[in-house]
Amino acid sequence: MACPTCLRAVSPDSEFCSHCGVKLHGPCWRCGATNRVGDHACVQCGEAIAPQGMRESRPVPRHHVKQILESRRALEGERKVVTVLFADLQGSLEMIAGRDPEDVRRVLDGVLGQMLDAVHAYDGTVNQLLGDGIMALFGAPLAREDHAVRACHAALAIREAVQRHAEATAAPEPIRLRIGLNSGDVIVRSIRNDLRMDYTAIGETTHLAARMEQIASPDTILITEETRRLAGPWIEATPLGLRAVRGLSREIPVYELRGRAHPPSGWQFRSRR
Repeated sequence: MACPTCLRAVSPDSEFCSHCGVKLHGPCWRCGATNRVGDHACVQCGEAIAPQGMRESRPVPRHHVKQILESRRALEGERKVVTVLFADLQGSLEMIAGRDPEDVRRVLDGVLGQMLDAVHAYDGTVNQLLGDGIMALFGAPLAREDHAVRACHAALAIREAVQRHAEATAAPEPIRLRIGLNSGDVIVRSIRNDLRMDYTAIGETTHLAARMEQIASPDTILITEETRRLAGPWIEATPLGLRAVRGLSREIPVYELRGRAHPPSGWQFRSRR
């Protein structure tokens, strides 16, 4: 058995990875039976299991798991145009400093749960949990022609849901998000049973999405020119001009995603292809 995080060999009876410390077993969200990380169905009730680290938040929708696992052989090695989303908490260290670890876990699990629900609602797939944030893909492995529109609407839904969650739970500190998106080519190399994907980004796809999130101000969503173009009239975005991006020798146009918009009458998505 391999640890899903660091890939080191571990004993099937181990509760935690001796190298990175990740928990290797967890309860089924439905029946409570203990399952190993990497299992995609519960050994007791057969319910779909979320990827490692998400079990205490929200399960991956069962029909998503089925679609991905049934089509993964066809998807692996395929070049696809997707939209990549990165979202994280701004100032999470200050928010958790001096607080009880159990309180911290409840706060972060609640926020991550809101992020996961928003991504799943728009048929996105959370590829990685990044401590206090996520990376999600739209358009792979679940093929969606309007992946850029879905990703933008999911980003707005994440921000709205987290704000509602903070108000409902009376969070002691403001919960502020940074979100970045970019669209481009990727090649999915493999999809494991826990739905984690190894992929190769063609050009700057993933790099730019991460950079958009990193340069975003708190409570803002930044998108690239390619995402804005693909999302067409379904979004409202304000141009912010050219921005320098670490790792690139040129400045690129950046937009702030402001909200949703209705397309003009008779406008069809396919006409933009």
